[in-house]
Amino acid sequence: MATNLAISDELIEQARVIGQHKTKKAAVTAALNEYVQRRKQLELIDLFGTVDFDADYDYKTQRKAKR
Repeated sequence: MATNLAISDELIEQARVIGQHKTKKAAVTAALNEYVQRRKQLELIDLFGTVDFDADYDYKTQRKAKR
C-alpha cells in the first residue's frame, strides 16, 4: 500500500543513520515496529496487579503431572 507522508527529511535521515538502515523505508518501518512493540509493552504493564492468582497453586506438581 503506497502512502505519502510529510515527514521531516532531517528526522528520517537521523533515524536512518542511527539505525544503520540503507533506505528511508527501512528506517520508517523499523521505527513503526518499535513504536507498536513499545505500546504493546505498555498495555501489559497496565495489567500488573489486576490478575488474580491462586496462592495454593503448586507449579511443581503440575510439571510432574502426566500429559
